[in-house]
Amino acid sequence: MIPCQEALGTLGISKLPAPSLVCSATGEELVCAFNELRIELVSTLFCVLGNYEDAQDAAQEAFLKCWRNREGIGEVRNLRAWIFRIGLNAAKDLLRSAWRRRARPLIGPSTLVEAQAACPVKSAEEQEAKARLQRAILNLRPKEREVFLLRQTVGLTYEEIAKLRRSPVGTVKTQMRTAAAKLHQVLREK
Repeated sequence: MIPCQEALGTLGISKLPAPSLVCSATGEELVCAFNELRIELVSTLFCVLGNYEDAQDAAQEAFLKCWRNREGIGEVRNLRAWIFRIGLNAAKDLLRSAWRRRARPLIGPSTLVEAQAACPVKSAEEQEAKARLQRAILNLRPKEREVFLLRQTVGLTYEEIAKLRRSPVGTVKTQMRTAAAKLHQVLREK
């Protein structure tokens, strides 16, 4: 579980195992598939947006977009990737909105409440490392962050990511390598 997901765990939300989704054109099956992925989607969107409420809003918008396009689900080969792609697009739209640029949340990822551990020093070090990594993920360039999250959180292959983003596989691998190097650098710092 990556730090953003661990942070959501402190809010009582945990990552679900990867569901096996079968594409179908019925609305009921879309709702079931979306519900199976919702926690993981919100966790991923939290990493992109840095705010739990915004992640919830983006997930809700993603569901509405999926619902409006449910007639085309029969043509979708990877329902999980389709839902995540729509969710990430909703997050990008939210990031671009003028309202979000003006309004800054009072509570950010660094102020999440975490359970007390047996050793306060170790707990403080772990919290500091998580906060550094979360900031580093949020500070990645948007394309690097997207590739990193699709690969690490969603578990898509480089080929699937390239197809979703309509870019060459080499570009996706380069962006992933750059993101990993930046995050590795942050982890080595103290």
